[in-house]
Formats: sequence, C-alpha cells, structure tokens
Amino acid sequence: MLVMRPAQMADLNEVQRMAADSPVGVTSLPDDAARLGDKIAASETSFAAEVSFNGEESYFFVLEDSVTGKLAGCSAIVASAGYSEPFYSFRNETFVHASRELKIHNKIHVLSLCHDLTGNSLLTSFYVLPELVGSGLAELNSRGRLLFMAAHPERFADSVVTEIVGYSDERGESPFWDAIGRNFFDLNYAEAERLCGLKSRTFLAELMPHYPIYVPLLPDEAQEAMGQVHPRAQITFDILMREGFETEHYIDIFDGGPTLHARASGIRSIAQSRVVPAKLEDTPVKGGRPYLVCNGQLQDYRAVLLELDWVPGKPVSLSSEAADALGVGEGASVRLVAV
Repeated sequence: MLVMRPAQMADLNEVQRMAADSPVGVTSLPDDAARLGDKIAASETSFAAEVSFNGEESYFFVLEDSVTGKLAGCSAIVASAGYSEPFYSFRNETFVHASRELKIHNKIHVLSLCHDLTGNSLLTSFYVLPELVGSGLAELNSRGRLLFMAAHPERFADSVVTEIVGYSDERGESPFWDAIGRNFFDLNYAEAERLCGLKSRTFLAELMPHYPIYVPLLPDEAQEAMGQVHPRAQITFDILMREGFETEHYIDIFDGGPTLHARASGIRSIAQSRVVPAKLEDTPVKGGRPYLVCNGQLQDYRAVLLELDWVPGKPVSLSSEAADALGVGEGASVRLVAV
C-alpha cells in the first residue's frame, strides 16, 4: 500500500533520485543534496511548530510503499508564498489604445511583472513515478496535501496558487524564455532554472523588465508557448483544474507556464471532504468506489487511497491494514473525499 506521510531526513537519497528525474522547471526539487536536506529539515520544523497563522512554514510529503519502503512520489505546500522575498508572476492585462480622430480603438495584450500572489499558500514539488500517472495514486500524491490543508486551515492562507511547468522542447529550450529572459541574462532556460533551484528565483526576477511587455511584439513561438503545459506536468494541471483552480490571470515569468489560483474554500478536496468516525472491519468491500482518506493528524499525518462502500452520515469501515496505514483505531475520526 502506498501511504502519504511527512518527509524525513532518512528519505533524502530517495528524494534526490526523484528530483533528478523531474523535468526542467521544477525548481522546488533541485538535484542537490544540500538544498533538499534543507527542504526536509524546514518541513520537519514546520510540522513540529505550534502555528496559528500562515507564515514561513513549508510542509513536504512523500508517497511511500509500506512494504518496500521505496518512495513513489512527493509533493509540498509552502504556507505563504514570498514570505521572505517577493513571489513574482506575469499578470495578463489588456491595454486600450484609442484615437477618436483616427477612429482607432485597439485592445493590446500585455504582461506586467507583479507580486500579486505573495502571501498565498503555494503548492510545489510534485513528482510521481511515470507508471502512476493517470492513476488514483497520482491523485493521492497531489490531493492528499489538500486534505492536510482542510484538517489544519489555520496554517494556510485563504487562497492557494501553484506554478505549472511551461513548455520546453526535448533539448530543454523554452521559446518564452528565449524571447524575454535570455535578453537579460546570458543563460539558456535549463541553466536559469537550475540556478534558481540552487539559489533563488527572486534574484533573477528582480533583473527582469519591470515595465509592461507587449505580447504582439514577441515572436510567434513565444506567444504560442504562453499558458502551455509541459507534457510531464499535465497530470498536475488536470488534477488541480478538476479541483476548481483557475488559470487565466497569471503566467510564470521564466517559461510562460500557467499559474493556477483558487480560493481555499472553493477547492473540491477541502470543500467536499467529510470527517467521519472509523469502524474496523475485515470484510472485503464489495461495489466500493475509490476515496482519499487521511487521519487529520500533524507530525503523524497519513493519507491513503482506498476502495470504500461508504454511506454519507455513517461511519466508514476500514480494514485492519488500512487502519494500521493511517495509524487510527476504532472510533477515531478520519477525513475522506471521493476520487
């Protein structure tokens, strides 16, 4: 059984293996042991802290095979994007150029560098084994952290964002970066993203143009790349769009990938999940449907994917294996939501 749980320092080698296989653009998973170690340490501190509002905390989860101990995925939440430095995005805007004398009225698409999304909670660091893409376990890896947010709302902002990796070709070249960012740095896209993963995105973002960029002046390839999703990030995009995220207003400043945004209260896994008592039974479930189930705890947080024949308003029946995986006993409360 695959179980979602908080990452531990003992996971470092496995996490680095996943980071090495992540596509270019996932700067929150750098292939660097020191940076990943810092990420896990910060997460352990955050899980242990007493928190009453969203601050500098970050929560890093892994998907572990309970039999082999191998990791099959990871994901994370940053409680407050840009807590220690601005969180930059390009905002899609429309400028109107008009002349009554010439009878001209043009609407022009522009990109404006902003940090509107600073302070929102941020979903990051998604990775799942390729063979799990499209399965309910990919849903667990992404949505399990949303159930954690539902269980601990005081730790997070009222709105949630995530940056989806944008288009780059098989050589790692990004037409959006080549049209904008490369004019300000003597770096190709892959090198820029690697540098951001090892250091910070902010120091590069602050050297980007702070005046509006007129989209029609960009090359066709760059315009076509705006809002496009990297094939390996499509699974993340699809899951979160089904969760109720929106994609029209912001894009990433480096590769032009979409930045998704949602009110926490409108996210499906948060709004539609229910807390119910657990009842232990070893009778096999017949005619069940898949649910994501979590124990709602903090440092001992666990979430799994189960086939359940649950009736709303009633306790949920769990097998002893599922109860052990969740770390719960008879009568304990669990939170669940349908896949």
